[in-house]
Amino acid sequence: IVIMSFFSFGQSAEIDVVLNDAETRKKVEHKTEDGKKDKYFLFYDGETVSGKVNVTLKNPGKRLEHHGIKIEFVGQIELYYDRGNHHEFVSLVKDLARPGEITQSQTFDFEFTHVEKPYESYTGQNVKLRYFLRATVIRRLNDITKEMDIVVHTLSTYPELNSSIKMEVGIEDCLHIEFEYNKSKYHLKDVIVGKIYFLLVRIKIKHMEIDIIKRETTGTGPSVYHENDTIAKYEIMDGAPVRGESIPIRLFLAGYDLTPTMRDINKKFSVRYYLNLVLIDEEERRYFKQQEITLWRKGDVVRKSMSHQAAIASQRFEGSAASESALEQAAKEESG
Repeated sequence: IVIMSFFSFGQSAEIDVVLNDAETRKKVEHKTEDGKKDKYFLFYDGETVSGKVNVTLKNPGKRLEHHGIKIEFVGQIELYYDRGNHHEFVSLVKDLARPGEITQSQTFDFEFTHVEKPYESYTGQNVKLRYFLRATVIRRLNDITKEMDIVVHTLSTYPELNSSIKMEVGIEDCLHIEFEYNKSKYHLKDVIVGKIYFLLVRIKIKHMEIDIIKRETTGTGPSVYHENDTIAKYEIMDGAPVRGESIPIRLFLAGYDLTPTMRDINKKFSVRYYLNLVLIDEEERRYFKQQEITLWRKGDVVRKSMSHQAAIASQRFEGSAASESALEQAAKEESG
């Protein structure tokens, strides 16, 4: 009890982090670890993160001794099975005050210029990738800290190579189906357009659907975890198809909770998407064929103020030689 009261006589402070463009910056919903959705400020690669750190003294008139005040910008990956270990891929620090004392509440300005934010924010089944600002008043016994999460979206330009997918699925002398999707890379608000042709039908199919499956892979070597999640189910038909029949498919992606495809992020995790064609016959046997598709995030209209660096960064689309800059693309979209 003596120790407790000893601390309470000392000075304490509250920290608050406020972004300079908080009034105008867009906020987006993002899933937290407990599955809820909260709104966070949205940033892109290459954008500056700036604002103020307010240190408010709880007991005015009393001084607060400290060993320095700093703010950090951190990007980190946390694997849930390895809780204590945070893998930081971005770590920037700005010192706001040298060791000394504060006698009244104070505000400190900070700016992290053209910050590299190479990966998309992600909360998954076994892994979390997050970006946050952390302000700290360093003290001898107990630091005072405040964290503020932000969300980062990675933008891509149109993939130049986007071939359609043609696949055949068959069971010898019983079933032969051909299906075709209009492309292999889709942006998150795209429509998957396809057709299914029945070339030979000798088994009684009673149900047929297309599923979008998200596969999250974490870990390496012997300790790899795969987490499969069915994001969407699209019923193609109920009832038996006949030979020569073709069935059109239109699957709108905008309604589903999808992220861009993430391949080997910082050598820690991947998120991939598959189209799974499922057929069920009258004896409840299941036949399926899986095909990977690539999902990417299309910029709305790239803002004029977006730094040149951000425009270059937004070209980092995997597997495509994106020659157009994001700004050229935006100009095209606006004029078109």
